[in-house]
Amino acid sequence: MHPLLAVTLGMAGAFALVRWCVKEVQRVNSELDGMRGQAPIDAVDRNALPKLKRDPQSGEYRPG
Repeated sequence: MHPLLAVTLGMAGAFALVRWCVKEVQRVNSELDGMRGQAPIDAVDRNALPKLKRDPQSGEYRPG
């Protein structure tokens, strides 16, 4: 392959990759900006969650 053709194809590929990365970064940033306006998720009361106890027969932790 002619070196000039290889360089041209490499530059075109690099340009396409950079362009895709820029679009992806813009998409993710717009998604994150949309989430900023929403109210935060309510915190979970840890005392209301069931406690885990070890089952002596199997050795696994189970609620209870």
